[in-house]
Amino acid sequence: MIRMLIALPALLLALPAAAALPKGFAERVETLRRQSGAPGIALAVVEKGKVTLARGWGTTKLGGTQKVDADTIFQTGSTGKAFTAAALAILVDRGKIRWDDRVIDHMPWFRMYDPWVTREITIRDLLVHRSGLGLGAGDLLFVPRGSLSRKEMVKRLAHLKPATSFRSGYAYDNILYAVAGQLIEDVSGKSWEDFMAQDVFAAGGMASATADYESRLANPNRAHPHGRVGGAVRGDGPISMLDERRVELGRAALPAGGLALSANDLARWLQIQLGQGALPDGGRLFSAAQAAEMWKGVTPMPIVPMPPSLAPLTPTFSSYALGWNVADYRGVRVIAHGGAVFGAIAYVILLPDQQVGIAGVVNAEETALLRGVIQTLVDHYLDAPDQDWPSRFDAFIDQRVTGAKAALATKRAAPAKVGPSLALDRYAGTYRDAWYGDVVVAKDKDGGLTIDFTTTPAMKGRLIHWQYDSFVTRFDDTSLEPAYVTFALDADGKVERVSMKPESPIADFSYDYQDLDLRPVGAPR
Repeated sequence: MIRMLIALPALLLALPAAAALPKGFAERVETLRRQSGAPGIALAVVEKGKVTLARGWGTTKLGGTQKVDADTIFQTGSTGKAFTAAALAILVDRGKIRWDDRVIDHMPWFRMYDPWVTREITIRDLLVHRSGLGLGAGDLLFVPRGSLSRKEMVKRLAHLKPATSFRSGYAYDNILYAVAGQLIEDVSGKSWEDFMAQDVFAAGGMASATADYESRLANPNRAHPHGRVGGAVRGDGPISMLDERRVELGRAALPAGGLALSANDLARWLQIQLGQGALPDGGRLFSAAQAAEMWKGVTPMPIVPMPPSLAPLTPTFSSYALGWNVADYRGVRVIAHGGAVFGAIAYVILLPDQQVGIAGVVNAEETALLRGVIQTLVDHYLDAPDQDWPSRFDAFIDQRVTGAKAALATKRAAPAKVGPSLALDRYAGTYRDAWYGDVVVAKDKDGGLTIDFTTTPAMKGRLIHWQYDSFVTRFDDTSLEPAYVTFALDADGKVERVSMKPESPIADFSYDYQDLDLRPVGAPR
């Protein structure tokens, strides 16, 4: 689901795999963890079918005493997309579906905005980000929270306008993985959560993995979420613990990235992936044919050159498969995916030709720590020189946050001293977007304006005048990304529509305010 910076490509040198962890590796991870301020990190490494590493460092929460171990579960974000793809692969093996079946053949009630796309979109299309929807389209239905059922959220797709033509290009989305989760339920008769728990985790030997919030919260050996949310932009300021219930993404979107796994679970997953679906102790989770299908690149991804410090990570090709990114570097094939939810990040990378898999999780939004450590391991297993990846990633993240703070400060310093055009009570009203629902603007007892995103629990706060007929949100929950809210007036000076965009230049794409087209409900004021 939310990728943040974790989705940077991880691309490597084509050299033989080594047989052991780097000397002093455990001590180095602990040093880096302390330097980053992250409470905990866990890693899993598999080489040639054997578990080389499955352990944790640090604590489950800031200031706590409970140690992270190999059974501590962490939220893993969009790395869960590969698990949803695997669940579908199991149904393919059972003869219940085929990858190129049309979605409406299994969900006759399903609708996209374009009737032709409704008729043609396949199960494979749900997984490969080529539907024509824009980047993160519809994510505001479940980010930062959500109240809709999965089926209701899927039905809202009928109102979500495409950004490009069907199958014409790549744009990452989460909402179609929710459709995949609903399809699993409609085909199997089990909820996605139950199918994952019984047919994927239990069948695959991932003993502590969870696919629902209740199971995760019931496990005392769980990592708590942390982030830097007290500064000018997210990622600035000190690390603090987040309220794990307030940062839960909407449950409807769990198939896009709502799993929690331990280092032991991740090691098992790496063994299954590198074994082409075979279980380490005999039997199969899915067939070798489906394993090959899931790693087959489908949608070409644009090649964006990395900044100089990360230039070696720029691929020569990149494509999206079924829940995985597929890329290369100097002939080395890389199968990988990142994941991020509020307060936690994850990364999984497979080197199939070297029979090496690495997975890592951190209970804080510390990309430099996780990607730096994993890239160090990757280079080690390819016998490449140590390039101090933690420092490289740290410099990149610092530059990104510093640049965003400067840009935001410049913008805040010079608003036009014009407006608002109307008395504040004339902006009040209910505004409706066809796919999101209602946003309510009201006057408070002090005479100011408030805003309430009614589809999103506890997403409310004040509207502060910015310039002209634009305001900026100041949410009660200060961890939420603020938005500019602009009221467009008709020729009679009445509000005709409302548009939005994120205030922060580095706001996560899942805050897709810009996709809202809000219109007054009832007569304009």
